[in-house]
Amino acid sequence: MSDSSRAATLARAPSPAAAAPLAASQVWLMAVTCGLVVANLYYNQPLLAEIGRTFGLSESRVSLVATITQVGYTLGLLLIVPLGDKRERKSLVLGLILLAAAGLVGAAYAPTFGLLVGASLLIGLFSAVPQLLIPMAASLASEEQRGQVVGKVMSGLLIGVLLSRTISGYVGLHFGWRAMYGVGAVIMVLLTAVLARMLPRNQAHYAGSYGSLLRSLGTLARELPTLRRSAIVGACLFGGFSAFWTTLVFFLESDAYHYHSDVAGLFGLVGATGAFAASFAGKSADRKGPDYALTLGILLFLGGYLLLGFGGYHLVGLIAGVVILDVGQQMAHISNQTRVFSLRPEARSRLNTVYMTACFIGASAGSFLGGLAWDHFQWPGVCAVGLGLVALAYLANRFYGRSGSAAA
Repeated sequence: MSDSSRAATLARAPSPAAAAPLAASQVWLMAVTCGLVVANLYYNQPLLAEIGRTFGLSESRVSLVATITQVGYTLGLLLIVPLGDKRERKSLVLGLILLAAAGLVGAAYAPTFGLLVGASLLIGLFSAVPQLLIPMAASLASEEQRGQVVGKVMSGLLIGVLLSRTISGYVGLHFGWRAMYGVGAVIMVLLTAVLARMLPRNQAHYAGSYGSLLRSLGTLARELPTLRRSAIVGACLFGGFSAFWTTLVFFLESDAYHYHSDVAGLFGLVGATGAFAASFAGKSADRKGPDYALTLGILLFLGGYLLLGFGGYHLVGLIAGVVILDVGQQMAHISNQTRVFSLRPEARSRLNTVYMTACFIGASAGSFLGGLAWDHFQWPGVCAVGLGLVALAYLANRFYGRSGSAAA
């Protein structure tokens, strides 16, 4: 053990007796919570064209709403999620959800684009709740079922990501984009009431200071090449995923299709097939190891973008590409997370912070690059960005950090 690892170990209080097994009802409660909270990040995507018309902005400029929301989420991952190893998790989750509700109210009533961007930053910052619940579920699950449990919770998160676009597209078309933010705020308040009654308390046991907690993130990243590799792969794939979903509404409203925001939202239902892949990926990671499912996911992601690039101008090709892209993304992500959670069981919230911070830095960059590519090169440019990012993910997973103690 290195000196930095020994110091981190000494900073933790002794572990208590093993917790009771995680009940199926608790797994599904966490899954539903993840889905409802993560939806806050994606309501804006089918609404970008409407928001742009409200404030008289170009497509590339209004895509800043999606980008800054993901920047806020990244900051939440970096600054708030590590507290899951130090603070009682239930109270932390409840407080964050209420603050997210306040951010949604601010977005609903924002009189200027600048204030909408500021509210979007807060929405992202306080919607980091799923990344507290997923390590919590992994910690409570048995070693033999960890991948499956993570897959189930992640399936709830994925359904929230994708169905949020469907709901948002419909509400935005019929009631306006501001109404969707108001609906989101009400959902958060109701969810807080349910969790206050049903979510079990879960005490963390890191005894060091907040500063030492944050410093340990760098220690973990330095000592664990597998963590670094997973973070790079996750960042590239989230970037490719985000580039597609941020620009899809522009593509569907273009001369290629002439659709509106409600149709863009319906593609969330198409992509929800990836939720089934989350459970399959978790089981595959338990049986064959996470590397197998991760490689398969990357190859599917690549195939999805190839299909979108060459067949996206035909509705059947676009739908098939979305399904393959979403299945590949979920298989890769669940496998990556299962691999990360196996590294240091006592530091799962911080491991998740390092991994997911990298993922959402990638997602923010993907939204920015996707908007830029659409502005200059339209759909072929977006697909080129996605293919470039998935190629980087494949190369990183194949070659980075494999020598020496790469499995550490």
